[in-house]
Amino acid sequence: MVPFAGYELPVLYEVPEWGGIVKEHLHCRAKASVFDVSHMGQIKWHGKDRVQFLETLVVGDVAGLGVGEARLSLLTNMEGGIIDDTIITNAGDFTYMIVNGATKTGDMKHFNERMKNFGGDVCFEYFHEQQLLALQGPSAAAVLQALLPSDLDLKKVNFMTGFDTTVGGLKARVTRCGYTGEDGFEVSVGWKDATALADLFLKSPEVRLSGLGARDSLRLESGLCLYGNDIDATTTPVEAALGWTMGGPKGRRRKEQGFLGAEKFLTPEGKFLPITRKRVGLVGFKAPARAHTEIFDVSGGSKIGEVTSGTFSPSLGKPIAMGYVATEHAKEGTKVAVKVRGKLQEAEITKMPFVTQHYYKAT
Repeated sequence: MVPFAGYELPVLYEVPEWGGIVKEHLHCRAKASVFDVSHMGQIKWHGKDRVQFLETLVVGDVAGLGVGEARLSLLTNMEGGIIDDTIITNAGDFTYMIVNGATKTGDMKHFNERMKNFGGDVCFEYFHEQQLLALQGPSAAAVLQALLPSDLDLKKVNFMTGFDTTVGGLKARVTRCGYTGEDGFEVSVGWKDATALADLFLKSPEVRLSGLGARDSLRLESGLCLYGNDIDATTTPVEAALGWTMGGPKGRRRKEQGFLGAEKFLTPEGKFLPITRKRVGLVGFKAPARAHTEIFDVSGGSKIGEVTSGTFSPSLGKPIAMGYVATEHAKEGTKVAVKVRGKLQEAEITKMPFVTQHYYKAT
């Protein structure tokens, strides 16, 4: 257990038979794992102008979400930097938002400040006692299906879809999403029901507990950003290779804009402004290159960037990393060097994700 943003969080489980980051990681890829992510912030937005207001804060198309549809989006500041990443769901009578645990207090302060000058009908509720468990992996759907009402068929539920239901008789909100690259679900329940929900999941022989260490290596293999490492208030969506969260070049948000800092990375016509650095994947080196490892050109003569996340990939059996490099070095296949423990190692720029993602699409 380690301290994080005012909480004590499990990094790994010291169980000889199945515990430890590597075993927990591989089990999630093969079957299903439960992660306690209750430190995340759960927010409900109300008011007839809530969508209009949210679109002044985030880069994504909130108005275009059908009932039950969810979308990853980014909160930006006046300089176009990313304040946080968030999943937003159209829940019909309200809009449901999940934000990061370490940033949620600052996010809500930001919301209140922006609402002062908005003038419309909007307010939010923060559910500080609501808990969140993530069930992730190839077996997750079958495990959850057995606990749902008989008339709810998960085969008809796409990835990035949310709904209210009961899980094993417990009142819950379920979103088919996750942070591992696998199919999976995040299940929100009241704090009194959290342990009971975990016990229901763990009754299945397919399911084991997993800590945040494995969650981190799983998300890195899947090319997913960790806020505070890979994206922050100084990083624009374009630099982070997250321009797709605004939709395509002809998308409404790219053209209409209206969110904070849009002019810092978009032209009035909705084209991306030139950037000097870009987020990329890195492979080909022998020892893991951790965050803040320097990246050089292949000769080792000029520093061209820095690693933001790095680990040994349990699935691939080799080190992987992501980071930012000068745009002229960002092309896939470009040879570079990373400086690990004072020594330069050759590396190569690669596309992400490092492993195939398995997000579910209903047929």
